[in-house]
Amino acid sequence: MSIQEVFMPALSSTMTEGKIVSWVKSPGDKVEKGETVVVVESDKADMDVESFYEGYLATILVQAGESAPVGSAIALLAETEAEIEQALAQANVGSEKAATSEVTAATAPGQMAAPATQTPALASQNGSNHREGRLIASPRARKLAKEMKVDLTNLTGSGPYGRIVASDVEASVGTKQPAAPVASPPPAQVTKTAAPAPTPVAASAPAPIPGQIVPMTTLQNAVARNMVASLSVPVIHVGYTITTDALDKLYKQIKSKGVTMTALLAKAVAVTLQKHPLLNASYSEQGIVYHSDINVAVAVAMDDGGLITPVLQNADMVDIYSVSRNWKSLVERARVKKLQPEEYNSGTFTVSNLGMFGVDRFDAILPPGQGSILAIGASSPQVVATADGLFGVKQQMQVNITCDHRIIYGADAAAFLRDLAKLIETDTQSLTM
Repeated sequence: MSIQEVFMPALSSTMTEGKIVSWVKSPGDKVEKGETVVVVESDKADMDVESFYEGYLATILVQAGESAPVGSAIALLAETEAEIEQALAQANVGSEKAATSEVTAATAPGQMAAPATQTPALASQNGSNHREGRLIASPRARKLAKEMKVDLTNLTGSGPYGRIVASDVEASVGTKQPAAPVASPPPAQVTKTAAPAPTPVAASAPAPIPGQIVPMTTLQNAVARNMVASLSVPVIHVGYTITTDALDKLYKQIKSKGVTMTALLAKAVAVTLQKHPLLNASYSEQGIVYHSDINVAVAVAMDDGGLITPVLQNADMVDIYSVSRNWKSLVERARVKKLQPEEYNSGTFTVSNLGMFGVDRFDAILPPGQGSILAIGASSPQVVATADGLFGVKQQMQVNITCDHRIIYGADAAAFLRDLAKLIETDTQSLTM
C-alpha cells in the first residue's frame, strides 16, 4: 500500500462536495480496515466514513469545518509508522495539486474511504454491533463511554446495523448528558383545531446582526438547488376543503397509543394513492414512471436552517401504529442528521403541513423527481349549511395540491382530493385496520 490517499466520498447522487464535520482519528493514529476515520456532512446528513485500508493516518489535508469536492484527497494514510514522514513530505510537495486536481482514481476499488452507513454487507444479519470482531460505535458514543466509564462491549446498539449510539451509553447508566438545544416537537394538535401534524419545526434562530452575511449551510444550499430545479417544471394547483370532525374524533381515540396527526394524514394520503397511481408517479424523458411503492415524504424544517423530507416507506401497507413509531424515529434521527439516504430521498409523494402555525392555505413547491406535493392548512371551525338546509359549525381544513402538469391534469388532481376528503370525512376507521 505504502502511501494512500483518502478521498472525499460521494454520499448521495447529488453531492458535489462534502464538509468535514470532525476527524475521528488524529495524525499518527492507527487505523483499522473498516474503522471510522472521519464524519462528513453530505447534502442532508452527517455520515461516518470508513477506511478501506489498515495503516496510520499520516496527515490531514482538509480540516474540520472545511469543504472539499467529491473525489479530492482529504488525508494521507501510511502503511507503517516509518512511512509517516514520507507521507508528510508528499503532502507538503503536492498540497496544492491535491486540493485542486480531480482524482480520476477516486472510484477505483480499494482507494476511497466508504461511508459506514452504506456498507450493510459488513454488518451481521442479527444486528450485532461487532464487525469481524471489531466494536461499532458512533464517535459521540465512544466519547461519552470514555467520560462515563462505560464498557461498550457490554452494550447492545440501537443504531443502524446494531451500531452503538450516544443514547445507548446514556441509557446504560440511567442518565442523560447535556446536549445542544434542539427544537421540541410541537403538540400533536393545535388547541381547538384538527390541524394536522406535529411536524417538528425550526427553533427561533439567533437574531441576525444588521449588515451581516451568514453563509448558507450545506442543507440550505441543497434545498436552494432543488428549488431552482423546480422552476423548470410546469405545475398546476388544485384546492379542496375537507371537514375534519371524524378525523378529530378518531385522533382523540387513538392518540394515547402514540398515534400522531402527522401519521394519520400520511396514512390517509397513502391509502388514497392506492386508487390514484398517477398521483404517485413522476415524469421522465422516457415516459411516466409508475412507482411500485407508495412512500410518503413529510417536509420538516431543521433547527439550523433548511428542509428535509423523512420518508414513511410503504405507508399504505403499514398499520397506523407502526407508521407513528416510524415517524417518531425518523424525526429523532433527522434532528441529529443521522438519516440514511433512502430515508430522505425515496419519497414518491410529499406532504407539507403548516397547519400548526395557523396558516389557512398555501402553495407548496414541487420537489424534483416527484409528481405531486400536498399542502395542508389549519383546521378551524366554520359555519356551513347542512344537508337539511340549516346552519351548523364544522371543523374544516384547506388542502392544496401541486402537480407536475406534464403528466397530471386538473381532473386527476381533483379526483384524488375528492377521494381523500371522502376517506377523512366518512371512512376514518379504515385507517386503523
